[in-house]
Amino acid sequence: MRALYVAATGMHAQQLNIDNISNNLANVSTNGFKRGRVDFQDLLYEAARPAGANASVNTEIPTGIYVGHGSRVASIQKLFTQGSFQKTDQQYDVAIEGDGFFQITMPNGETSYTRDGSFKLDSTGQMVTSNGDPLTPIVTIPTDAERVIIADDGTVSVIQPGHGERRDDDYHRAICQPRRS
Repeated sequence: MRALYVAATGMHAQQLNIDNISNNLANVSTNGFKRGRVDFQDLLYEAARPAGANASVNTEIPTGIYVGHGSRVASIQKLFTQGSFQKTDQQYDVAIEGDGFFQITMPNGETSYTRDGSFKLDSTGQMVTSNGDPLTPIVTIPTDAERVIIADDGTVSVIQPGHGERRDDDYHRAICQPRRS
């Protein structure tokens, strides 16, 4: 029964769509989350009678009869739209406005990218993600820093007692790495 098979392909595709919507809802409070959108595609058509076939000696069928075999999910596309900003009052929370990612180093040494800007300091003063993955390039905040300034361009500066603002190679880092997908 072709009708049941065709209906089942549609149900399966819609189940994946509902799964995607559920994932979007489950991550509504996840920092840097980018929602997904399901793209559908219809399956192969069978020509029961092709267009242009002769209906009689002098007539031709203009549109034909094509029977579809259902639908499927072609892809789930990530939507990189700008989310809303929320003030957190956490000193190391930052956000990216527009295109770009924070570059981090994974435990296996590979470089990875995230838009989650809720950074913390580890025991050595390095800025890290909630999982402890360090920013790349490494940003280390001295323990005696009186104030940390993160500029709009991602530059990190510190004010230390008796030194004023430090913006040398040790503390002047751009932590936002533009990358287009």
